Amino acid sequence: MKEVVIAGYLRTAQSRSRPNDPPRDWFHKVRSDDLLAKLMPELVKRAGIKPEEIEDFIVGSAIGVTEQWSYGGRFPIFLANFPSTIPAKFVDQQCGSAMAGIHIGFMEIAMGFADVVMVGGIEHMTRVPMGSLARPDGPIAPNLRLFTDQAYKHWDMMTTMNMGLTAEKLFALSGLTKEDMDKWGVRSHQLAAKAQKEGFFKDEILPVEAEQGDGKMMVVDRDQAVRGDTTLEQMKDLKPAYRPDGNITAGNSSPLNAAATSMILMSKERAREKGIRPLATIRSIGFAGVDPTIMGAGPVPASKRALKAAGLQVKDIDYWEINEAFAIVPLYCMKELGIDPDRVNVMGGGLAIGHPLGATGVRLTGTLARILQAKNARYGLANACVGGGQGVATIIEREP
Repeated sequence: MKEVVIAGYLRTAQSRSRPNDPPRDWFHKVRSDDLLAKLMPELVKRAGIKPEEIEDFIVGSAIGVTEQWSYGGRFPIFLANFPSTIPAKFVDQQCGSAMAGIHIGFMEIAMGFADVVMVGGIEHMTRVPMGSLARPDGPIAPNLRLFTDQAYKHWDMMTTMNMGLTAEKLFALSGLTKEDMDKWGVRSHQLAAKAQKEGFFKDEILPVEAEQGDGKMMVVDRDQAVRGDTTLEQMKDLKPAYRPDGNITAGNSSPLNAAATSMILMSKERAREKGIRPLATIRSIGFAGVDPTIMGAGPVPASKRALKAAGLQVKDIDYWEINEAFAIVPLYCMKELGIDPDRVNVMGGGLAIGHPLGATGVRLTGTLARILQAKNARYGLANACVGGGQGVATIIEREP
């Protein structure tokens, strides 16, 4: 098979979504597909290729309804004024959507069916809020037999459909403490704030001008939810978010966010021909299903599968990006796989930077590639839990 490299990566900043108070979201007046359309021409320019060289375009979103319906991935192509000859796909693997796009593009190139693939991710949790999905008149209509018929009682759909309750259940099974989760939340904010201050994210974020609630224009060039002054005392005082006797709070959960992400995958042969120095080579991918009521366990089997396929062990991985949908997710993964915490989310994670659902997989993989470059390290593994009980993982190797 052909070797597949990451030839470029770019994202917007991740704003802090407020469905009940939209003006507090820096991107509340900007559609997510418009955010992606701003990234695409700039990424092509930075990578040193032309739009017509792209042989497939794959975009992911967890909530691909209303304004995030992409016409099979074609709308972003039209909005970016890219050639109509570029085919497209829309992918929904919930929180793993953008990483699933990477996996598809990787397989297309590795098998020789393409040499250049662009992957994108979008999510706007203010303009397309999760809460709207639960309304009887909402934009989705799940089969209610899963909730009511005795034949499906074992799926416990009331827990399965509530990510906070799945996190509570995983926490109860983990043997970890609430303080463990709160400390990880503080760590995430402090590391992300440090990375922001030192300018680490500058080269992966495209500044975007956006109108604010007061009508003034603002250049959004940093992740809105990062709070470097967060303390453990503040975390401890937060109330349970999902049930009165619970341990999952707003502090040890990811915020709601809006963002777009983009990445260019290329065969190593084509990259060499064009004189492109890749960020990393994709070495392996993994995906797995788990009990949907403990969806946060998904990264463990997905990572094991990716490691086995690559002929690697946990000790071989220099740095990890484990999506912090909830603090319990990386904590559980580290415990089960025996990962050194000092090698995980070293620039902060989703608890601080944010988790715009279907866009996150590209952010994790792209940021990890840049970490490997900055740390002069060899292997990295990015993974994420997925609503509905799944996990996705990608192993990359730094290009010398």
